[in-house]
Amino acid sequence: MKKRLIMLILSIVFVLSACSNSANGKEQVVIYTNGDEEAVTAVGNALDSAGYEGQYVLQTLGTSELGGKLLAEGGQIEADLVTMSSYFIESAQHQHDMFKDLSFETTALEEYPSYYTPILSITGSIFVNTEMLKEKGLEMPESIKDLVKPEYSGLVSIPNIFDSSTGWLLIQAIISEYGEEEGKGILQDLLQNVGPHLESSGSGPIKKVKAGEVVAGFGLRHQAVQAKEAGAPIDYVDPIEGNFSLTESIAVVDKDSTTTELAMEMAEVIIQDAREELLTYYPVALYEGEVVTAENKPAHPKKFNQSLTVELLEEHQKFFNAAK
Repeated sequence: MKKRLIMLILSIVFVLSACSNSANGKEQVVIYTNGDEEAVTAVGNALDSAGYEGQYVLQTLGTSELGGKLLAEGGQIEADLVTMSSYFIESAQHQHDMFKDLSFETTALEEYPSYYTPILSITGSIFVNTEMLKEKGLEMPESIKDLVKPEYSGLVSIPNIFDSSTGWLLIQAIISEYGEEEGKGILQDLLQNVGPHLESSGSGPIKKVKAGEVVAGFGLRHQAVQAKEAGAPIDYVDPIEGNFSLTESIAVVDKDSTTTELAMEMAEVIIQDAREELLTYYPVALYEGEVVTAENKPAHPKKFNQSLTVELLEEHQKFFNAAK
């Protein structure tokens, strides 16, 4: 009796699983994304407006979780369409050759591999609570190195590179400007000042700065711009070490099926129709004709001198650990 009950339960789970990927008897495109709420909403709005409502399943995973699935499962992954940090897409492609060349043209401002194109970009900067800065009698920082001064002890918040890709923007800036030897010392002093304010998300530092728990933080530049425009006592600082950026991109898993063809159509729709909404949340121009305000243009845009890959991220995570 117990065995029959288990078999019945397994049968029900199998049927529900099969049904979850179909609509009106048709296979649905499975979309995996590491995007946050605003990005997911923009993608869904674009697809629904184009008539694809009910023809896709959109599943959100953390960057590390989705990255792990891409590297472990390759082309056997359930997803037909992926939006993900570009460096993870590149590493997965190099390891598994799992993505199909995009069949549509884009007007991207930069050149990208044939199998992906960016959907959004994030940029790092310093930001401060101006009221607390004045209250503590501190000078406005101009660099990441300024945040290691003794007077900033316990008053700085940064994201953890092991939990957030935003944290990688900080490490790229330090290594690029100071090299690994001097940079390690700067990072050690910075972590001393950060203390308990090492955050597990890229949005963590701006929340603590807005709440007045710390004076300064490093995180996503556009969040500080938005907070200042909304009237919060926040100002942003483009550090002299540079504003480094990361893109998140879209790629179609090469499964050579009807869902692959449909996924390619949806990828094109997302790039053509979702960018306008995405720009309101992630104001970085990626395609011809896109315009952002002067406030959203960083003063010191820079690129790391090596290609961004999962392997390089792991090297920089070790650098971070060594500074603890």
